[in-house]
Amino acid sequence: MTKKLNKKMSEDPWAYVKKKHRLNARQIAMAKELGMRPKKFGSMAPNKSEPWKGPLGEFIEECYHKRFKDREPVLYKPESSEKNQKN
Repeated sequence: MTKKLNKKMSEDPWAYVKKKHRLNARQIAMAKELGMRPKKFGSMAPNKSEPWKGPLGEFIEECYHKRFKDREPVLYKPESSEKNQKN
C-alpha cells in the first residue's frame, strides 16, 4: 500500500496533497507562494491527539495573510489546460 502512495506522491505531489487533505486550488496556490513543501503537509495536519491544531487549509490561509496582508494569491493553472485552450 505504501508503494502505491509513494508512486502517486512522486507523480504529482500537489494534486495528491490537495486530494488527501481536502484543499482547494486557492489554498494550494497560497502554500506554493509561501514555499511550503507537499511532503511536509502530513506533519502539519491535525491528528486526533492534537485537538489544538486547526484544519490545514485554515492554517495555510492564516500564514499567508500574516505574510502578505491583503494580497490575493496567484492561481496557478495546469499546463495541460492551457494547451487545450489553444486548440
